[in-house]
Amino acid sequence: MRARDEAAFEAFVAARSGELLRTAVLLSRDRGHAEDLLQTALVKAYRRWSRIAGEDPYPYVRRILVTTAAGWWRLRSSQEVVALPAAEPAGPDATEDVAERERVADALATLPPRMRAVLVLRYAEDLSEAATADALGCSVHTVRSQTVRGLARLRLLLADPAPAALLEEC
Repeated sequence: MRARDEAAFEAFVAARSGELLRTAVLLSRDRGHAEDLLQTALVKAYRRWSRIAGEDPYPYVRRILVTTAAGWWRLRSSQEVVALPAAEPAGPDATEDVAERERVADALATLPPRMRAVLVLRYAEDLSEAATADALGCSVHTVRSQTVRGLARLRLLLADPAPAALLEEC
């Protein structure tokens, strides 16, 4: 890779890795797996960087992230997964906010992978139906039906009339 491309890649990672990590955490429900998922996606993007650097690379890298996560879900379904609590830095006491985010994340984790991906992309990433369909490689109708079904399930699990607003806060 040329030095100019490498500098552009490093600038992209510095600017957008926080957003990609947030998406990865919502998709995987585990910070450690999310970091591994993001690293894998960035390695795949690095290999193709000369082809994607000319346009906005964020949607392309986000799609790599989502498709890699889907592959990991299939792989993890046959493996034992041990989740350890994440250590968070000390700061102001936001116990209620953290508890609410955990409650939403736990409910989100019970959804099937595609439904979870649709809700994360639609509400956490704020993508349109068409952009979500493009990112997942499915039809807009599939995105609509998965969104309706996913929000209905979250409403039942959370006993809250507006889970979409909660998802946006995560």
